[in-house]
Amino acid sequence: MDCYTANWNPLGDSAFYRKYELYSMDWDLKEELRDCLVAAAPYGGPIALLRNPWRKEKPASARPVLEIYSASGVPLASLLWKSGPVVSLGWSAEEELLCVQEDGVVLVYGLHGDFRRHFSMGNEVLQNRVLDARIFHTEFGSGVAILTGAHRFTLSANVGDLKLRRMPEVPGLQSAPSCWTTVCQDRVAHILLAVGPDLYLLDHAACSAVTPPGLAPGVSSFLQMAVSFTYRHLALFTDTGYIWMGTASLKKESQKADEYLREIQELGQLPQAVQQCIEAAGHEHWPDMQKSLLRAASFGKCFLDRFPPDSFVRMCQDLRVLNAVRDYHIGIPLTYSQYKQLTIQVLLDRLVLRRLYPLAIQICEYLRLPEVQGVSRILAHWACYKVQQKDVSDEDVARAINQKLGDTPGVSYSDIAARAYGCGRTELAIKLLEYEPRSGEQVPLLLKMKRSKLALSKAIESGDTDLVFTVLLHLKNELNRGDFFMTLRNQPMALSLYRQFCKHQELETLKDLYNQDDNHQELGSFHIRASYAAEERIEGRVAALQTAADAFYKAKNEFAAKATEDQMRLLRLQRRLEDELGGRFLDLSLHDTVTTLILSGQNKRAEQLARDFRIPDKRLWWLKLTALADLEDWEELEKFSKSKKSPIGYLPFVEICMKQHNKYEAKKYASRVGPEQKVKALLLVGDVAQAADVAIEHRNEAEMSLVLSHCTGATDGATADKIQRARAQAQKK
Repeated sequence: MDCYTANWNPLGDSAFYRKYELYSMDWDLKEELRDCLVAAAPYGGPIALLRNPWRKEKPASARPVLEIYSASGVPLASLLWKSGPVVSLGWSAEEELLCVQEDGVVLVYGLHGDFRRHFSMGNEVLQNRVLDARIFHTEFGSGVAILTGAHRFTLSANVGDLKLRRMPEVPGLQSAPSCWTTVCQDRVAHILLAVGPDLYLLDHAACSAVTPPGLAPGVSSFLQMAVSFTYRHLALFTDTGYIWMGTASLKKESQKADEYLREIQELGQLPQAVQQCIEAAGHEHWPDMQKSLLRAASFGKCFLDRFPPDSFVRMCQDLRVLNAVRDYHIGIPLTYSQYKQLTIQVLLDRLVLRRLYPLAIQICEYLRLPEVQGVSRILAHWACYKVQQKDVSDEDVARAINQKLGDTPGVSYSDIAARAYGCGRTELAIKLLEYEPRSGEQVPLLLKMKRSKLALSKAIESGDTDLVFTVLLHLKNELNRGDFFMTLRNQPMALSLYRQFCKHQELETLKDLYNQDDNHQELGSFHIRASYAAEERIEGRVAALQTAADAFYKAKNEFAAKATEDQMRLLRLQRRLEDELGGRFLDLSLHDTVTTLILSGQNKRAEQLARDFRIPDKRLWWLKLTALADLEDWEELEKFSKSKKSPIGYLPFVEICMKQHNKYEAKKYASRVGPEQKVKALLLVGDVAQAADVAIEHRNEAEMSLVLSHCTGATDGATADKIQRARAQAQKK
């Protein structure tokens, strides 16, 4: 292990460090780094350079250029800076570049130099200008801290949810501090600053003086300070040339040192030794050393019976992923700890952001990630990038995306189409929507693209009535009435659904639809309904019925027209009856009107009404029979039965009388019932014996069976025997 630790350098008495070159940078810088604002993103992220032409000692000769490189120096973007003077650059956790201007405005750019948004750090910063700024990271997101010309600090802990906080004033601070930084403790962002030999910690409520424990005497100023990425450790560089290091909480740290090299442990400690080799391989950058450590772990495992292989296999997978992204052409030099903190999903997002889709897909397939989280998601991002390539025709782009994606689960063609529409490629968006199997996803985007008629066709194809209604209401608001109706005429299903809607919500629109289509039959029905629903005055109702009758004539439906005219006559007659007789006649049916007249003793008027409206005799007799029985006017009923031969026979008289529980009257009519219904009439009045005689006389098996079914107990025993003997005698013959 001597060669392995040869480049380890002591850092104090308890720790060691080593330095090695990750990449030989291949950038072609036109300016010295000391003349530029430089920002390197965490987790092996990109590097941004902006020549600082606003320095007083070097006046600007031309506009500066903002350049973005990968961690290995591969150019990613370059753009001419056209905004105001920049004080500081920094990267957010989402790899967005934050450019803090002198006026307090922060401009946000993407990894490829695309402008995203901007925000302001407040009026106080605008008035006093920005002297210095820091971009920092917390568990809430990425923050910005500002030092103003008034020597006051303002910060926001999360630029995604901007909430500005003005920090307390530092007593006696008349000039800029010699150095300062942000420190996060207990989920709260603080400012640590140096003024001469003194250190101050600002929180949201107070300014407190702090003293680093164990600081060497003679320090009159702090020149630089740095805090670790986890905010756990702090380093201070003093004017005496010494560096103080300790915890960021500025409490006296424990002097217990970690062991430099662990002695070979006893045989019972071998599992820990194997595990340490595996972990050490993860923290090693060079593949050759990784392999040596993993071989050592593999050798040690051979002497263990039950060492779980999961950690070894998982480390091999992690290192293969890390070595792939550390490659010079990729340029993401993540450490193992950063990779674990970042998570594989975020790493994949960063590969997608760099448009390294093939590598991202290979990693997903290698790690066997679920398609929705892995390959499908990467392909969707690739497709969204593909639609932005305006030098390729819509047809070719759509075909390429479909060939690549096919029916991949978890991929939404509507999302890709929405991106195409956002890029101004409407026709491409429509072509992509053809591959979207869910109409519910197609239709909203088509409406947004103002392709409402196509949206209507898709909604109809889906068979989803709710979706069709959604499009119809959108079309109604978008088109004038004539164009809207014309569109409906070409879509019978949509027209039918809209008519159903109008029947409940917009009756006048329904009438307009029928008029435009010359649908006189439906117009007639519409006016019929309107005469009852909308009009209360008899004159208005009759007028509506007349309009309906005219429509029915135009529809060549003479039956409906005649029936409507009869209804008009009936309404007028009912009004006249109410005026002359009192009581309620209006809106009764023709039959009910006749019945009401009979019940009121107006028999002649009832008969006249029947003649006027050609009520058949059979129906009139039924109406009169029922009404007189309800009145229990048996005398009048008998007179009526003898007025002429009954067209309905006399069995109904028997039935109605028995319904009114009047057997006496029923027997009068039972004797007048014809032979074919005689047995039934006699049974209705309870004369089982006579019914048996008639059935035997008729020699009718069905009638005899009917009588037998009515024979009960000892009372009808003789009658039953009589029928049985008649049956036996008939069978002998």
